[in-house]
Amino acid sequence: MMTLMPRYDRPEDIARRFAVRRPHRASTRTDGFRRETFALPREAARAKAREMFARYPKAAYMTEIESWRELPDGSIEFTMRRLPSAD
Repeated sequence: MMTLMPRYDRPEDIARRFAVRRPHRASTRTDGFRRETFALPREAARAKAREMFARYPKAAYMTEIESWRELPDGSIEFTMRRLPSAD
């Protein structure tokens, strides 16, 4: 009789599975915010964030940097969130 070993996912397998689900999950959000994700060198990321805050002021669009992280190459990946209009 052969016993089956439990299957353990490698981190690579888990990351691939999440990456496949991510576009679907992002499109099903119903909170009304628009999100844009950027991956830029540090100074360009700062400039882009300033540009977005100037174009979509926080007081009117509730603009914010929702999340950010430093990538292995030193660039910054960040997601900006804002309302679609300033009603």
